[in-house]
Order: sequence, then structure tokens, then C-alpha cells
Amino acid sequence: MNKKPLIAVVAVVVLVVVGALVWWHGREKAAATELVLYGNVDIRQISLAFDGSGRVAALRAEEGDSVKAGSVLAVLDTQTLALQAEQAQAQIEVQRQNLLRLRNGTRPQEVAQARSRLSEAQADAARAERELARLQEVAASTQGRGVSEQDLDRARTTVQIARARVADQREATRLSELGPRAEDVSAAAAQLRVSQAQLASLQHQIGQGELKTPVDAVVRSRLLEPGDIATPQRPVFALALTQPKWVRVYVSETDLGKVQPGMTARVVTDSHRDQPLDGKVGYISSVAEFTPKSVQTEELRTSLVYEVRVVVVDGGNVLRMGQPATVHIGLARPQ
Repeated sequence: MNKKPLIAVVAVVVLVVVGALVWWHGREKAAATELVLYGNVDIRQISLAFDGSGRVAALRAEEGDSVKAGSVLAVLDTQTLALQAEQAQAQIEVQRQNLLRLRNGTRPQEVAQARSRLSEAQADAARAERELARLQEVAASTQGRGVSEQDLDRARTTVQIARARVADQREATRLSELGPRAEDVSAAAAQLRVSQAQLASLQHQIGQGELKTPVDAVVRSRLLEPGDIATPQRPVFALALTQPKWVRVYVSETDLGKVQPGMTARVVTDSHRDQPLDGKVGYISSVAEFTPKSVQTEELRTSLVYEVRVVVVDGGNVLRMGQPATVHIGLARPQ
């Protein structure tokens, strides 16, 4: 029996086995330079609601719209507040003019008028004193028969009234010359500030009638419609932030030591296999948990794993919330 063909067959089998072992060993070394993980895209969300309550007048965004920071997405009916603000503005103007009058003090014409009244009162007092003196002289010369005691009493009373009027007009003239009290000016200024604060509060409430987005985002849900009553507890829109985005993956305990914060990574999705996105390892959980059912892995779902977030630079905005993604984390080549 010829053994040469058998030897040749054995030699070929040996070469194939050796080649397979070499290939397998090389594949393990190549695999050791990269950690492949599977997860889903995650994005922060905002429930956007009004600070106050009111009826929705208009909505200016639809689901799926990209909105910029500061964009007005909804408006409340603020007609009542606007009327109250106009009333407060008119009241402020009245108080401002009153304060200006107090600060300017008494006008020269008013001081002259007060002095004129004082002169008139002094003249009346002088006339009353002369009349009393005349009657007293007549009574003295006639030994009380020419003037009755009632006339003398009436004249004395007239003099007293005239002198009191002179004193009153003299004090009024002095106050006119001094001008308003400092306390009155301060009180008027304080009342003006109160009214201005009330107007500012109304204007703030009117401003809160516009619902603005705080950051760039995408409208996920429109939860109210025009005519609905909005409250701080009822969101109007649900927004998805465009940045940051990350892929939530899970690492087994055996691979946990290979992953460190700041390590670079490549993120690949089924819809853009030829356009991987750059990323880096961010948050690494310090608490183990069971593998979520939504994560497809080769290991049992009951295995304990650690959550890792890979922050992705998505300039083209191609990632969507919940989208499956594959993360490739480069590892140091073993020595």
C-alpha cells in the first residue's frame, strides 16, 4: 500500500490546523485592542411650562421643529394684565407730578398771595382796634351813657378775632416761605416707588405670558392647544436637547477595568455605518445592576454590569433618542 498520499493528506491537515490556530490567536490579539459595546442613544429632555396661569392664545411650534434658544413657542392671553399696566402707568404719572410739585416748593406767586392776605388781616385788626378805641373814648367822655356795654363787648370780640386771623395768616405766610416738609417729599417719593414696583410686577407677568425655550432643542411633543388653560403644573411642550448626546452602554465586571473616563471611542449606527461619530467615555457607574432587556449582548441578561455613558459629538444631528448604537472603545495593545 502506498503511504505517500496518506502522508500528504496528514501534512495538509496539520498545516490547516496550525494556520487556524495562528488565525485564531491573531484574532484574539486584535480583539484585545478594542472593546465593542452595544447600547442606545440618550438625550436630555425638558418639560416646558408657563410660570403663571392663563388661557393659551397661540402656539408657534409643531412637533419635530428645531428651535433656537430664546424662541417664543407659546403665548398666553394677557389683555387684562395689559389694561392694569396702563392704569398703573397713569397713576405713576400723577404721583410723579405731585412729587415734582413738592420738590419745587411754593411758587413766588403763592408766597405773594399769602403776604397779601396777611396784610389784609393786619388791616382788619387795626381797623377793629381803632373802632374799639373810639368806643372806649366815647364811653369815657359820657360816663358810660354814650355807648352801651354790649357794643363795647362786641368791639372787643371783633378785635380778638382780627388778631387771631393775623396770627393765622402770619403762620401761613411763614409756611409758604419755608416750602413743603421734607417728610412729605420723602413720603411722596416712597409712594411713587411703590407704584413703579407694581407696574414692574405687572410687566413681568406680561413677559411671562411668552413661553421661550432656554436652549437649542427639538420639539418632541405638543401637549396643549390654543384655548387650553395653562398652569405651572401643565407642560406645554416636551423638548429634546440637541446637546449633549451620549450612548448608554453596559460593561461587564471583567471589562470594567479596561474603561476609563476620557477614553476616545467611535460610535456607529445601523443607518450610518460608513460615518462613525467621535466620542469619549464620560460617566462610569460605581453601582452594578442587571443587564437591561433592551441591550442585546452575547452574555446572559441576568449578568451584573456597570453603566457607561459615551458622550458623542453629533454635529450633523443624526442621532435620535433611543436609537441603537455600537460603541468601539480603543484599548491599549497588550505587551
